[in-house]
Amino acid sequence: MSSFLKTKLNLLYPIIATIILTMCLLMLSRISLALWQIDRVNETSGWLSIIFNGLRIDVATLSILFVIPAVLSCFIASDGKLGRTWLFVLRIWIVISIWFIVYLELATPPFMMEYDVRPNRLFVEYLKYPKEVLSMLWSGYKPELLIGFIGSFISIFFGWKFSKTIVSDLSFPKWYWRPVLAFIVLILALAGGRSTLGHRPLNPATVAYSTVPLMNDLVLNSTYSLVFAIRQMQDEANAAKYYGNMDEDKVISLVRESTGKNPEQFKSHTTPTNSNHIASYHGKPKNLVILLQESLGSRYVGKLGGMPLTPNIDKLMNEGWNFTRMYATGIRSVRGIEAVITGFPPTPGRAVVKLGKSQSKFFTIAELLKHKGYTTQFIYGGESHFDNMKSFFLGNGFTNIQDLPTFKNPEFIGSWGVSDEDLYMKAHQQFEQFNKTNTPFFSLVFSSTNHSPFDFPDGKVSHYNQPKQTRENAAKYSDYAIGQFFKLAKSSGYWENTIFIVIADHDSRAYGNQLVPIDHFHIPAVIIGKDITSKQDERLVSQIDVPPTLLSLIGINSINPMIGHDLTKSTENSKLRAMMQFYKNFAWMDNENNVVIFQPHKVPITFKYNSITKGLDKVTANEKLTKTAKANALWGSIAYRKDYYSSREVK
Repeated sequence: MSSFLKTKLNLLYPIIATIILTMCLLMLSRISLALWQIDRVNETSGWLSIIFNGLRIDVATLSILFVIPAVLSCFIASDGKLGRTWLFVLRIWIVISIWFIVYLELATPPFMMEYDVRPNRLFVEYLKYPKEVLSMLWSGYKPELLIGFIGSFISIFFGWKFSKTIVSDLSFPKWYWRPVLAFIVLILALAGGRSTLGHRPLNPATVAYSTVPLMNDLVLNSTYSLVFAIRQMQDEANAAKYYGNMDEDKVISLVRESTGKNPEQFKSHTTPTNSNHIASYHGKPKNLVILLQESLGSRYVGKLGGMPLTPNIDKLMNEGWNFTRMYATGIRSVRGIEAVITGFPPTPGRAVVKLGKSQSKFFTIAELLKHKGYTTQFIYGGESHFDNMKSFFLGNGFTNIQDLPTFKNPEFIGSWGVSDEDLYMKAHQQFEQFNKTNTPFFSLVFSSTNHSPFDFPDGKVSHYNQPKQTRENAAKYSDYAIGQFFKLAKSSGYWENTIFIVIADHDSRAYGNQLVPIDHFHIPAVIIGKDITSKQDERLVSQIDVPPTLLSLIGINSINPMIGHDLTKSTENSKLRAMMQFYKNFAWMDNENNVVIFQPHKVPITFKYNSITKGLDKVTANEKLTKTAKANALWGSIAYRKDYYSSREVK
């Protein structure tokens, strides 16, 4: 049979045989993943879409992957020296392709367990930090590493044997048929890769069938998902490409209106959202400490109705100004940093911490406070270059970086750096030193214990579950470390003149059967200080409201471009909102839990969020709400591209 097919298919036999093999592997992986998630697949009636649209995606993927070797084979493959050399190169191409496809499919289940989607841009971004990633994988993912190694060995070993078989004893056409054959191959490959006669070629939105992101991802294969994400990274800051255009003057007008400020308060044309921010506190300016908690969603916080893991944070929430409806802007640490340090709204691209144009002269509260005479500091138990934090911070107002190399004899070092206890002891010592020299300071202290693989010292907390290294146990330890820090802080000299906020960067995992899983953006946030009155604030608030509120509490007047609300002052309920970016989907929720969700190249959908069931019920569209939401969804991209968020005019 093999000889017959080689005769009939001619020099294209190796390509066609490889495509058939890899299509079988991709479909086997897809069906296995779907069976793993069978309850969710059944809920969405997704089997036909997953299988048939999945086949379409596989054809497109393999058409693109093999178009170059197929066309070159038409011209080069032969019995001559050059032809044999090309067939050897073709074997290498085939083996690498098989390995890459197999490896990504093997990597998919653990990635899905963490992010509830197939490998995407995060898969690539983490590869920039081999030390941290390898340490994390070795500490917490040894079985997955073993499976990946075995799968790689098998795919390379048998792929090489397979490639030898399929390139042997080929027949070759006459020279005058070769251009014709190449033209036919090129046309078929382009048609397969494009997979449509429409204006837009095939993309994930074309085959999306569900409001559940993972179900749409099951239609894809991980090679397609990853390569598509990499290609999208070239269009980092263009929200209009995804959600549609709006006149820039209209965007600016609606964004200004949504801040609740009067139009005359906006004076600048080069920085359209620049306005005067008058502090509520009028005494001697205070110090500011932001304790940013890694991956601490509300479901881990007892006071917010979550698991009983955070007795110390619960206590702080009873003592301080507790925001019961605080929502993160995204699902990555850099997105949380972006919000609480710059007040910048989320975009469908990367957070500004990682973008090129924002590495200097981009507004941050650190830049503002530096010019007000503050020492501005970042304290982190790991390597501060991770996620480009160090570069962004040093270029935008931070003058003092305390990271892993600066810790002397820490008690415990895990995959991501020192323990949270070591981190907070370092912070306490730094603050004591500043206080002795009467140096005003702002410090961003970023924890890392509550991150996979959840390394923390033994004997500190009773375990909520087994084994030791779970999210829940890490959250308990992280809370314990916070409690230890505040015992020190309350008896310190700097307590009298410092405002603290404990706030999460994002939830540990954002997943579910919704276009944007609103409940997984709900995070804890509590402001503490000697003069902070205890209260439970039930207003809807966003992370971007944090920096203007903190500046107001510490007594800093300024002109800056932040669009967040100063929560020390009265804000109309109609202006309260949260904005959430979930990969390429953007959600805007108002104080009445009306939600508008924008998806790439689709009509926005309006829902009602049920805070009891955590569900989204579809409702009739509200035109005014949709326009305001769209303007804010577009604003970040416009501001980034046109330098509207510059620190040059900040005063």
